[in-house]
Amino acid sequence: MAAGKEIRTKIKSVENTKKITKAMEMVAAAKMRKAQDRMRTARPYSEKVAIIAGHLSLANPEYKHPFTVANDAKKPVGLVLVTTDKGLCGGLNTNMLRAVTGKLKEVQAAGNKAEIVAIGNKGLGFMNRIGATVVAHATQLGDTPHLEKLIGPVKVLLDKYAKGELSAVFVCYTRFINTMKQEPMVQQLLPLSAEGLKDKAKTEHGWDYIYEPDAATVIDDLLVRYTESLVYQAVAENMASEQSARMVAMKAATDNAGNLIKELKLVYNKTRQAAITKELSEIVSGAAAIGG
Repeated sequence: MAAGKEIRTKIKSVENTKKITKAMEMVAAAKMRKAQDRMRTARPYSEKVAIIAGHLSLANPEYKHPFTVANDAKKPVGLVLVTTDKGLCGGLNTNMLRAVTGKLKEVQAAGNKAEIVAIGNKGLGFMNRIGATVVAHATQLGDTPHLEKLIGPVKVLLDKYAKGELSAVFVCYTRFINTMKQEPMVQQLLPLSAEGLKDKAKTEHGWDYIYEPDAATVIDDLLVRYTESLVYQAVAENMASEQSARMVAMKAATDNAGNLIKELKLVYNKTRQAAITKELSEIVSGAAAIGG
């Protein structure tokens, strides 16, 4: 019964794995609800800041913030890559990194270089492996994104763009659609287009503001807050996508472990039955030989 003992050991191992994946599925489900609530809570702020920025761009067409001015197209391109710190979330990071790789090839085909800000361990490790230029990174963000941890790394690219050292800045993240579907996005962050801000404003009348201390200072601070809110929203969307993908992946792993246990038990029962039948036939044959 050496084969039977080996199968029993394997069944026990798969059962232990099933307990782990089931626990991870339940934890991911609890975290997913919180991440989705956080993401939906952040959306109204981002939308409101976008509307106000659009109103200000209409009210002060004579002032151009550096974020709204297009730089030399031959300058390097900045990418803010948002991935997860942990794995076991299906193809979430794989799909995102595939989209970013396509963007990097597009940038290189145009004769430009790319500078990366990596948010998350998976993206940082991938960029280091392919030899990309990583100018800043943020890892171990936990389950709750904090803006103060994101501002520093992202500000590196924002300052470079404001100085005219970058031609554009893109934010790459996984957008949450629903529990079963997440979509990798490569979205332009800078330059902010005047048409895009006007679309955000959606106004049919003019706006007249009273500024303190002055219009330039208010617009400068507001556009910086606007870009930071876009990055924060991208991280919140990515975290909601991560927990959803992990819950689905762990549920699939739990189901597969259950199916494997059933198959192993069937094999074990067949092996055990064959051994019993063999022993019985040997006893009967022996008894017949003695009696004959």
